[in-house]
Amino acid sequence: MPLVDLPLSELKTYQGINPRPHDFDAYWEKALEEMRAVDPQVELIPAEFQLPFAECFHLYFTGVSGARVHAKYIRPKGNAEPHPAVLQFHGYSGNSGDWMDKMVYPSLGFSVASLDVRGQGGLSEDTGGVRGNTHRGHIIRGLENEDPHRLLFRDVFLDTAQLASIVMSFPEVDADRVGATGWSQGGALTIACAALEPRIKKAAPVYPFLSDYRRTWEMDLFKHAYEELSTHFRYFDPQHKREDEIFTKLGYIDIQNLAPRIKADMLVGVGLMDVVCPPSTQFAAINKITAPVQLEIFPDFGHEGLPGLHDKIIQFLKDL
Repeated sequence: MPLVDLPLSELKTYQGINPRPHDFDAYWEKALEEMRAVDPQVELIPAEFQLPFAECFHLYFTGVSGARVHAKYIRPKGNAEPHPAVLQFHGYSGNSGDWMDKMVYPSLGFSVASLDVRGQGGLSEDTGGVRGNTHRGHIIRGLENEDPHRLLFRDVFLDTAQLASIVMSFPEVDADRVGATGWSQGGALTIACAALEPRIKKAAPVYPFLSDYRRTWEMDLFKHAYEELSTHFRYFDPQHKREDEIFTKLGYIDIQNLAPRIKADMLVGVGLMDVVCPPSTQFAAINKITAPVQLEIFPDFGHEGLPGLHDKIIQFLKDL
């Protein structure tokens, strides 16, 4: 089999090389306390797009750092009894997508919420206010601030958990039957959500991004979605004298370090020819999940559509 990374036998035991900050758990407990202290001021605004079997809303809430965060929320019409819900997370720089591509869930009697990541292609607000380069992307946002709590993806990860908590509070949703799914950045956010909101019952991430940053650099794959990390070193640490410091700070927003917190049943899709999110970086997170994991491996595929996987995810989540 052609290789862009380690052989599959080694991938299944790989544990990652990016540093884990010594205060990682305390960092996230403090972050969650901050999130829980926020008054979310939830607002549901009926959307222009409606269907006979589904009610569509723009959902707004206030997240950490004062940002107004947006998600599309759809619930099955006429089903007021508590029922399952699914959270959807989109790829890097994208948005929550069209209303129509979510309609499989209300057709099953589920509600669905699809987040717009703050500062990317949708309607969520990015309150900004950090030192350093912000031109090339979000991984490095806040990296030059002394306080690691200013990392943008810390706030984004919290948005996923806050959205889950809000949806679980709705009277039509059964809080014990909520799942999450997403591809690439959406896969990373699915893992973060399941880690930070332990009530998530099932989660289906596909080729998750934002994992094992140092491994990506050692593979010379600070390209594509990770290109901004190379830009950051070129601008702010051209001789890599602060390399350990920078990778350690990135460890706060490395999903492999959140993965052990997950309690949800997992379905994870991986393409072994992925040069955008290298397979080893994905397995660094997968191998730290102690909950049940159903692996769906595509040996000849990279960061692209994976045949039949959408169907498998629906079959996996419909059991909610």
